[in-house]
Amino acid sequence: MDAPLREYVERYQPEDAVIAAARARGAGLGCAPIGAGGGAALRFLATALQARAVVEIGTGAGVGALYLLGGMPAAGVLTSIDVEPEHQRAARVAFAEAGIAVSRTRLIMGRALDVLPRLTDGAYDLVFVDAAKAEYPRYLDEGVRLLRPGGVIAFDNVLWNGKVVDQAHRDPVTVAMRDVVRAVRDDDRLVPVLLPLGDGLLVAAKTP
Repeated sequence: MDAPLREYVERYQPEDAVIAAARARGAGLGCAPIGAGGGAALRFLATALQARAVVEIGTGAGVGALYLLGGMPAAGVLTSIDVEPEHQRAARVAFAEAGIAVSRTRLIMGRALDVLPRLTDGAYDLVFVDAAKAEYPRYLDEGVRLLRPGGVIAFDNVLWNGKVVDQAHRDPVTVAMRDVVRAVRDDDRLVPVLLPLGDGLLVAAKTP
């Protein structure tokens, strides 16, 4: 996809002032939130699934969470996990600016691979992954366990700046991206699609 077309896709749904402010805070913290196109896809998925229970791995500054909450029903609850306390503080600012009730978010500080095993099997409609890239394959195993039949797992940044298609790149993160893309494709429990939004959004539904 050439640059003008990519920009057209990313700007198809303009971001509101609250998301733009959250994105700016994320940049200041050195975390790169999901892009506008990927965010719109998350909101679409949350709406289509009528997702009442969502897990986000990687809170960042709250950009992804704002998109997810924007598609969830009013009674829906987002559980968001991050190891960085300043990221979750920034997310709380974003939620307050958006007028989101405190009862709709559950922020858990900690390493995702330590927290996820404590969450209930089959209890979630949607799992979104945007955290430590080298751990993506391990997040897949936990995420599928958490999903109800028909639930969806989504991974951001799976194209990794185009490195996944260049076998000369063998660094741990690029290898992890290749591994998770391959594992999702080959998993009989999942029906996947790879979307060229932002830096690549891999989405897969759990079969009944």
